[in-house]
Amino acid sequence: MPVTEPLLVRTPLLAAGLDDPLPATGRALRWGVIATGRIASIVVSDLALLPDAVLQAVSSRTQAGADAFAAEHGFASAYGDKADGGLSGYQRLLADPAVDVVYIATPHANHYQVGLEALGAGKHVLCEKPLTLNARQAEHLVSVAREQNVFFMEAVWSRFLPSIQRVAGIIASGELGEVRWIQADLGFPAPFDPEARLWKLEDGGGALLDLGVYLLTWAQIALGQPRSLTATSHLNSSGVDTETAMSLVYDSGAQVQLMTSLTTVSTQTATLSGTKGTLKCNAPLFNPTELTITTGPGETRVEKFLLAGRGYTYQLREVTRCIQQGMTESPTMPLADTLTIMSLLDEVRSQAGIRYPAD
Repeated sequence: MPVTEPLLVRTPLLAAGLDDPLPATGRALRWGVIATGRIASIVVSDLALLPDAVLQAVSSRTQAGADAFAAEHGFASAYGDKADGGLSGYQRLLADPAVDVVYIATPHANHYQVGLEALGAGKHVLCEKPLTLNARQAEHLVSVAREQNVFFMEAVWSRFLPSIQRVAGIIASGELGEVRWIQADLGFPAPFDPEARLWKLEDGGGALLDLGVYLLTWAQIALGQPRSLTATSHLNSSGVDTETAMSLVYDSGAQVQLMTSLTTVSTQTATLSGTKGTLKCNAPLFNPTELTITTGPGETRVEKFLLAGRGYTYQLREVTRCIQQGMTESPTMPLADTLTIMSLLDEVRSQAGIRYPAD
């Protein structure tokens, strides 16, 4: 089947060129970043691309760690835990009146408590995915955010990528017809380390929470809320899921098969099959840069996408835009969608026998 010359897709966010991809849209926001791990460093590098973002404060468990991160990225203030048993680094950051919005980049198990204190302090909050370890915790955080009337969002950055926005547009256009079947997998062989977050049950370790949100996001964008879900997992001796498979069925009869793994090399791709055509993304499905759309014999095209920074810029721009406009949640990543996926993750764990101490 012939494939047409790849089409380079330029989104509005990229229209001005990569040198100034995300122009300022309003008053500058002063950011606080809680935790200094790998994901925090990557996201902060993209945050620095926004001309209306001020790198105000960072916190870590040690003052030395906070100071080093602040020096590397250019933060004005750095907070570590008090050696005398006083406030933690993040609590000191939350007490800083100069901080407008907080990005929480801690391990999964800390999201609930840190998020609760951040919202209680009246800060706007962007929290890494998954939002919490279970739906009960997520529902409580959402209720507190609404009581405080502050912006709150789970950091599912894929939702804002030009390629994923394009997928949503293609589905809505009807070009694929009715989407009836989705297949997606996301896995990689992770070296076993009982002290690493990925392998610690108390930290929400395992394939499901680390990778499942991305898979369920594809299903949610294409088909919405499923009628039913079935799941199976393989658990290691510590109760951590090394593989989890999910099957979703919808009122329309559409079906979805999803697979996560911490032990295998997977394709890391997603395929949407409709009554008029198919769409497949390249790897990795959480940050695709190519879409292949087939709508008939000889009617296949490839669309390619450029990124600003590492791709987190689009999510950060959305958070900034919403806060600048007085919004308390994003229409692209509404809190209802987060609660739906957290409920689905709870159901998967119930069927698969995955239990966290926080439950």
